[in-house]
Amino acid sequence: MKRVVIFLLALILVMSIGGICFAAGGKVAIVTNTVSQNEEEYRSAQAMVAKYGDKIVHVTWPDNFMTEQEQMISIVARLAADPDVKGLILNQAVPGTNAAVDKLMETRKDVFIVYCTTQENPPDAAKRASVVLQPNNPQMGNTIPIQAKAMGAKTFVHYSFPRHMSQPLLSARRELMKIRCAELGIEFVDATAPDPTGDSGVPGAQQFILEDIPKMVARYGKDTAFFATNCAMQIPMIKSVVDTGSIYPQPCCPSPFHGFPTALGITADRENPDSLQHVINETRKFLKEKGVEGRLSTWPVPVSMMFTAGATEYIMKIINGETSLRMLDKDVMSQCLSEYAKVDVEMTPYIDAGTEYDNFLLTIMGFLTY
Repeated sequence: MKRVVIFLLALILVMSIGGICFAAGGKVAIVTNTVSQNEEEYRSAQAMVAKYGDKIVHVTWPDNFMTEQEQMISIVARLAADPDVKGLILNQAVPGTNAAVDKLMETRKDVFIVYCTTQENPPDAAKRASVVLQPNNPQMGNTIPIQAKAMGAKTFVHYSFPRHMSQPLLSARRELMKIRCAELGIEFVDATAPDPTGDSGVPGAQQFILEDIPKMVARYGKDTAFFATNCAMQIPMIKSVVDTGSIYPQPCCPSPFHGFPTALGITADRENPDSLQHVINETRKFLKEKGVEGRLSTWPVPVSMMFTAGATEYIMKIINGETSLRMLDKDVMSQCLSEYAKVDVEMTPYIDAGTEYDNFLLTIMGFLTY
């Protein structure tokens, strides 16, 4: 009997060191933006709450996160104080996330940390996160202009602001867009919009887009494609594109849910898996009736929701002892993402100045054209 007890204790110790098993009460903490900043991120966490109940803890970043860094640190610290929290998903990993995670890591080394669509410096994010899940923004610098050209674009307008353009992945994407547009014979227009976290807030940024797109169409014609780097700008952009008959190749966060339902007045239950096809069908029907068929497109699944769902399933596998805390299994992560998307999700490591970051995974897929 004594030998059995010693063997069991030794087995528990080995499994703990290897990071392959947790107590049955493990939880996943999900931090998202608020509904006003990005509804899909928020709803994706709520969908996980609906699926897993009290195994999910969902909290939100402050709306004006750029000036609430201390509050962000406090939010993550409170999550870390719960020893049952074994995984932390940050969607989005907005500026200030690194400082919050640094505080967590002062006391916790047993948390699997996922950065989604990070706005932090990529090498710094890769250093802190167990895995970073990111749309392949550099590759989009090629794919979005190509899609715009296929939809008939002669001009491409890129809306952003200094805070976003200070982020390496977003600025690199813009530079590639300029190059690709020149190769395709498309005029590239660099347009500055108000930062939604600035003095005018989200309403000011949205009003600017509503007013500026008709001016751009009046100047460059209907064969003008529009793209903005900010989530809050997508709804007014879709409305204006439909009204002016111009072109919209992709939202900043590719998804049939991102901007389309609200802009077009379509009911969307983002927590219901069956709602996706309903939204796609209704969007296609609405745009055809408006005479803009073939002028708007996106990815076939909501990428930010895919990240939350896939990361949650991966962490559940850690909690259940099916994969390791200490070592990222990219095949398992790819499986978790693909099971949500129901299509293959292409993932490639991020490379910066010749250094490859194996835990910084860039994802991309094909277009859904309405």
